[in-house]
Amino acid sequence: MVRVESPPTDREVPVVRVVLLPVVLLLGAAAAGSALVAPAARIPVAVCGAITTLVVAVLTVALHRRRRALRVQRAEYEQRIAYLEHRILSHDAETVRLTKEVMPAAIRRLRVGNSPDEVMRDIVDADAANRHLPKALREQIHQVLEVIDNEEARRDSAQRAFVSVARRVQAIVHRQASELREMEDHYGRNPEVFDDLLRIDHGTALIGRLADSIAVLGGARPSRQWPKPVPLFSVLRGAMSRILEYQRVDLHSIAKVAIVGTSVEPLIHACAELLDNATRYSPPQTRVHVTAVEVQTGIAIEIEDGGVSLSEEARARAENMLAQAQAGINMNDLGESPRLGMAVVGRLSRMYQLQVSLRQSAYGGVRAVLIVPREMITTGPAPGIAHGIGATSRPTSSLDMSQLQHVVPPPGKRKPKPAATGPVPSLAAPVPT
Repeated sequence: MVRVESPPTDREVPVVRVVLLPVVLLLGAAAAGSALVAPAARIPVAVCGAITTLVVAVLTVALHRRRRALRVQRAEYEQRIAYLEHRILSHDAETVRLTKEVMPAAIRRLRVGNSPDEVMRDIVDADAANRHLPKALREQIHQVLEVIDNEEARRDSAQRAFVSVARRVQAIVHRQASELREMEDHYGRNPEVFDDLLRIDHGTALIGRLADSIAVLGGARPSRQWPKPVPLFSVLRGAMSRILEYQRVDLHSIAKVAIVGTSVEPLIHACAELLDNATRYSPPQTRVHVTAVEVQTGIAIEIEDGGVSLSEEARARAENMLAQAQAGINMNDLGESPRLGMAVVGRLSRMYQLQVSLRQSAYGGVRAVLIVPREMITTGPAPGIAHGIGATSRPTSSLDMSQLQHVVPPPGKRKPKPAATGPVPSLAAPVPT
């Protein structure tokens, strides 16, 4: 079988063919010149012609060799350029693969709990596509994993420290609330003293909410627990009792449903943060309106204030903070003067599958919509009370009081008090109807 190919156009020309033509032409010119001149000048003309022919032949050979050397260098240069282009393209593809496949998989394994050495062994060494990676690139990946691991360890340590401090504050608040309840039992018949104690109890509830916020931002859950379901109306009243300007809040059209005991405290805290933002960032003479209606996915709690409406940039920034909190916000991302309310609501939304959105209110302010899923709702009997005064309104606490004996003396060392004759207060301050 004959294969048809195009004739080569870059074939090397022999040096003889290059030198032959100019040598023949010069020799012919020298012979013609010798024949035309006088006999006495023929020998000098022939000698000059021979010398000229020799010089031209040498120069032709040198130029031919130089041309051939330049051609070889050009071919080598083109090969090097092609090799470098291939290396660059392969390096770019390898970089893209490392950026989009190897590093994300390594970071996911690192955040699960594996060490950098285990990640390198599982991701880089175990994969056949990663075995040919250069040693310098492997060391660079290992250093990046070590830096990320150290940063994660420092962040976890800082969050645990925040949670520890918040738990101690919560324990102190709980102990102080117990002391206030005993004092309210003792001075319940004195209206002036009892009113002052209730105001102190309200301030204690505000401090407890702030401690709960710090604990939630640190990744922990609220410390207080409600053993029985609580009506939604009582949950919203309990949220009102944990803000400073609760007198400005009006409840309208509250759905007659109840919240399961394990979800009461998170919902109270989320609503309290939204109510606090509504009262804090609106004029003091305006009212804050709260409604709760049933929707297809659960209960929609709407909180509207009459403050200044959010611009698109401010609303996007607030929603971005909510999204960051749901994804796991870092303490360093809060800033110097943080809006803790949105961050806390976002973290609670992530923990308990709540949905929060911010819109422009019909009153000219901001409308916050909190969607409570149906898993947190019950239609059975709800004997619990999250507001007002009564024994059923007391939540239980998961804090260890034995660690704080040096802060408040234990009950056994106090002076005995007469039996209570007045009403039994709750941990949350009562809200006047």
